[in-house]
Amino acid sequence: MVLLAAAVCNKSGKALISRQFVEMTRSRIEGLLAAFPKLMSSGKQHTFVETESVRYVYQPLEKLYVLLITTKASNILEDLETLRLFARVIPEYCRNMEEADIGDQAFSLIFAFDEIVALGYRENVNLAQIRTFTEMDSHEEKVAISVRETQEREAKEAMKKRAKELQQERKEAGRSGKGIGYAGGFGSSSYSSSSSSRDIIEPTPSAETKPSYTSVPSKPSGTGKALKLGSKKKDVDTFVGQLESEGQKVVSSDTSVSSTVAKASTPAVDQDGVHIVMEEKVSLTAGRDGGLQSMEILGMVKVKVNDEQYGRIKVQMINNDKKGTQLQTHPNVDKKRFSTTSNIQLKNPEKPFPLHQDVGVLKWRYTTQDESNMPLSINCWPNETGNGCDVNIEYQLEQPQLELNDVTINIPLPTGVGAPVVGDCDGEYNYDSRKSMLVWSLPVIDASNKSGSLEFSIAGHPDDFFPVHVNFMSKKSYCDLQISDVRLIDGEQPVKYSSEVMCYTDKYEIV
Repeated sequence: MVLLAAAVCNKSGKALISRQFVEMTRSRIEGLLAAFPKLMSSGKQHTFVETESVRYVYQPLEKLYVLLITTKASNILEDLETLRLFARVIPEYCRNMEEADIGDQAFSLIFAFDEIVALGYRENVNLAQIRTFTEMDSHEEKVAISVRETQEREAKEAMKKRAKELQQERKEAGRSGKGIGYAGGFGSSSYSSSSSSRDIIEPTPSAETKPSYTSVPSKPSGTGKALKLGSKKKDVDTFVGQLESEGQKVVSSDTSVSSTVAKASTPAVDQDGVHIVMEEKVSLTAGRDGGLQSMEILGMVKVKVNDEQYGRIKVQMINNDKKGTQLQTHPNVDKKRFSTTSNIQLKNPEKPFPLHQDVGVLKWRYTTQDESNMPLSINCWPNETGNGCDVNIEYQLEQPQLELNDVTINIPLPTGVGAPVVGDCDGEYNYDSRKSMLVWSLPVIDASNKSGSLEFSIAGHPDDFFPVHVNFMSKKSYCDLQISDVRLIDGEQPVKYSSEVMCYTDKYEIV
C-alpha cells in the first residue's frame, strides 16, 4: 500500500486539513480534492472511487468526509482498514465534527496522522498507542515540577515559621519591657524600640521602594505603639507584606487553588535523616449513565537524604498490588535487585544519594476501564418535574481499604435561577452563587460511611448538572505499595526515616 495523502474535506471538496505522505505540490492536492465530489455517483453507496491515476477511499463523518488518496495498485482491504483507523482518531479531538473544530485541532490531527502513516506506509499502531504517542508524556518534566513544588512548599513553610518566631519575640519583649531590635535581614532598614528611648522610629509613606523615617515624640511607657502587640494575623500579615515589598511572592493559605496544587502542597511533616514521599495521582472520567470511560493512576517514590551519613542506603518496598500495576525504576537504580528483592538502591553502591534533593527512584502506572476498580463511584439522577428538576446524587466507596479525606463533590447548577432547595444531605453543603455550583463536602469517607446521598431541587434541565467534579486525598496508596525498611548498604544498620503517602485527584469527573 502507498498512501499519497489523508484529508478531511466538506461536501463540496474544500480541504479543511490535508497531510501528504509523499512529495506533492499544493496545487496538485487541491485539484485532487476539488475533483472528488464530482466523481461520486449520486444514489449509490460506495466506499471508494477511482480515476486514471489515483483511488479515493472515503467515509462520511456527519457533514464532512475523511478521505484517503492512494495509488490504484494499493490493497483496497488495507486501505479500508486504515480509513477506519483515521475515522476513529478524528472524533478523539473533534467532538462536534464541525469545520471550526477541525481547524482548531488541525495540528493535533496532523500529529496523529503521522503516527498512523509514515512515508506512505501504514504503521502497526492502534488508537490507544496513538493517544499515548501524541501526549508526549515526560517523566523528567514531572520530576522537575515535583522538585519545584517541594522547594516552593518548603520556602513557604520557612517563611511562616520565621513569621511566628518574630511574633513570639515581640510578645516576649512586651512582657519583659525590653526593646527588641530587628536587623535589616529582609530589607535595608532596621526597626528599634525601647521603653527608655526618647524617640520612636516609625516609617512614613514614600513613593520610593526604600522607606524613609521620621522622628516623633515618644509616649509614656506602657501606652506607646512601639510595644503594642497586635493580633497574630496582623503580625504575620506585616511580615508577609515586608517580603512582598522586596519582591518575594507569597501565596496566602486562604487562597483557593486547584485540586492538584492543593493536594501537593500539604503541610510538610518533620523530616528525619532520610525522608521518603510516596505520591499517587488519580485521573478518571466516568459516564453519567454508568460505566468507566478511563482511569489512570500515576505514582512515584521520591527519596530525600537530609544527613550525609545516610547517603548510601537501600529502601525495602512491599508490593501488595493484585491489579497488574506497571512498575519502572529510575535508570540509576539497580533494576535486577529490585525485581528479585524489592530493594531500591543505586547501581553503583559506592555512589551516595544527593543531599537535600528529592530523587524519584520508582514510578508506576495503572490503567483500567473496569468500574469496580474506581476509588469512589458517583451517581447523579436528575428527574425533570413541572417546575424544574429534582436531583439525587449519591456516592459509594468502591475500595473499602481506602480512607478518603477532604472530599468535595462539585455539582454545576443553572445560572440565574437562584439557590437550590436542599433536602437530605449526608455531610455538609455550600452554594457558591458566583460559580453557580453546589459543593458537597465530606471530611472523611471510609468503610464506616462508604455510601451517602444528597437531594435538592432547582429549576433547570438534566444536562445542567454535568460534569460533576470530585476532589479528595488519601494517606494510603491505591496500588498498595508500602515502605517497610531503610538500611545502610554497609553493615545493614537500620536507618530512622520519615515518610509521607499522598494519593490525590488530578482529574476526577462524571461527564
